[in-house]
Amino acid sequence: MEDAPQSVVLAPLVIRRQPCGVIYLEGSAFRETHLQLLVAISQLASMAMENAFQLGWLETENERLEAELHPDHHMIGDSAPLRELQRNIARAAQTNSTVLILGETGTGKELTARAIHQSGFRASNPFVAINCAALSETLLESELFGHEKGAFTGAVVQKKGRLEFANGGTVFLDEIGEMPLQLQVKLLRVLQERQVERVGGTQPVKLDIRLIAATNRNLEEEVKAGRFRQDLYYRLNVVTLKTPALRNRPSDILPLAMHFAAKFGEQCGRRISGISPEVQPYLLRYEWPGNIRELENAIERAVVLGSGDMIQLEDLPETIREVASAAGVSRTMPLQGAIDEAKRQAIARAFEQARGDHAAAAKLLA
Repeated sequence: MEDAPQSVVLAPLVIRRQPCGVIYLEGSAFRETHLQLLVAISQLASMAMENAFQLGWLETENERLEAELHPDHHMIGDSAPLRELQRNIARAAQTNSTVLILGETGTGKELTARAIHQSGFRASNPFVAINCAALSETLLESELFGHEKGAFTGAVVQKKGRLEFANGGTVFLDEIGEMPLQLQVKLLRVLQERQVERVGGTQPVKLDIRLIAATNRNLEEEVKAGRFRQDLYYRLNVVTLKTPALRNRPSDILPLAMHFAAKFGEQCGRRISGISPEVQPYLLRYEWPGNIRELENAIERAVVLGSGDMIQLEDLPETIREVASAAGVSRTMPLQGAIDEAKRQAIARAFEQARGDHAAAAKLLA
């Protein structure tokens, strides 16, 4: 059995006048100078710990403030058009006004709507998104307004509509330019009276919702053509935001591409270290008619079908390579066609062996 220590020296760790720990030494022949040294060390350690805690708090607070300024972290980029959109999102979020989001397909209209919702006072309540182009007129009416039992064949139970489910929160109507005229009349009544009647029902249900709508159509032209009600257009066109096309924010293309590469690399179990310098001119020269959605799909394809830790030129879709080449980007890879064909055959075999599993195919190609 070991002998007990002859002496013990303790020095407290104190942060903001509150003890948070102790330095403990045991041994023999401690002197007054040892105690003074230990006290000095404990004071230095206490200061270091306090600074570390303070730094951690500052970093957390900075992240919180940054999130308030840029509520949706998926809005990648720092171009002037994107910053202007973010400023308008912040302004619109502080009101309860109806918002109409205009923009080409794939420019992030739903992302913008979610950012408005998340930054506003309804953030803790539901956000309900409905694609008006994805359902037939009958199904869309039932989805929006709900129905009573027996309202039509197959309505065996009462069903609340999506507008009711969103009560207290935000309703996002995507592709509202595709909404049939008959439903436009009902939606206008909902916006005017802030209540809804289920299909087959007679009792109105009070609603407290914020409406955000989006379309890639020119609603003024749709009104002139008789395909969209003018009174509904005026109801929707209170606050209008425009999502910029990707070709109008070229400085954001590479940051977005890197973001998608990291995202899909993680999903496929691959570490993507970057995008080859040879690839970057092609991404920048291409017009991206499908905007961010097209870029996302292109990078996903490149990650899934590629085999290296960097995205290479042959990993891009042929359309992008051909269009960018025609626009002035020179191709420097020799025997590109033969290389592409060999890669396609290898990829096809890997997918066949993996039975269509992306992650498993990526491992076979690694």
